[in-house]
Amino acid sequence: MSMLAAFEHAALLAGKVILDVYEAGPTASYKEDRSPVTEADERAEAIILSELAKACPGIPVIAEESVAAGRVPRIEGGAFILVDPLDGTKEFISKQVDFTVNIALVENGTPVLGAVYAPALKTAYLGGNGTAEKLVIGDDHRVLRRERISTRAVSTPPVAVASRSHGSAETEAFLRRSGACDIRCIGSSLKFCLLAEGAADLYPRFGRTMEWDTAAGDAVLRAAGGVTLDLDGEPLSYGKIGRTGMIDFANPDFIAWGRRVAEA
Repeated sequence: MSMLAAFEHAALLAGKVILDVYEAGPTASYKEDRSPVTEADERAEAIILSELAKACPGIPVIAEESVAAGRVPRIEGGAFILVDPLDGTKEFISKQVDFTVNIALVENGTPVLGAVYAPALKTAYLGGNGTAEKLVIGDDHRVLRRERISTRAVSTPPVAVASRSHGSAETEAFLRRSGACDIRCIGSSLKFCLLAEGAADLYPRFGRTMEWDTAAGDAVLRAAGGVTLDLDGEPLSYGKIGRTGMIDFANPDFIAWGRRVAEA
């Protein structure tokens, strides 16, 4: 089994457990940073870590709930895996459907493989080696259909996606400057995936995100021909640790794009 296939398998297994909790009605508690966590986050992460230990032994895994519990393996100088077992927990708790499972491989600061699974939408996305796919998933969490996807040339005016739960004045100002004609608010890493499949052009994010929030969707987007840039115009990098006065694995503000017109 390839590593990307292992990511897909682990994400589908985790999605099943997440939906079980979703249908039963989740109960949330709160971490030190006041972000919510549910039984679904914890159970899904345990499944993913078990599967990755079998499929990818020796590769360190940075997983959101493990980090919150103080379990952070060393990653200096090598590839590592980023896991967000339930991205969009706020959406999950409020019974929205746009929450995801995210698994990504990072090499040399770049997300090179990614799997994103939205179990309530019965949709998954994979990206790596210059190829991106959208998967239609059945009720039994098995793949029914696969199709290649790619970004579209950014339209003028652009169609934008933005966070439902984490808006900001900076984001609103950027969207006004961009001239975006249609702004769709959605949760989780699905924003990257909508760019990857050519359904939108632009995703600005001003405000803190963590690397496990973005890596899988970013990998899918890059494989589909898009790009995620920091405000200096450099590709968003991963493995950001040991920075003075900054939290490990925290992202700066960024802008994700479909296929830029200049690159079309």
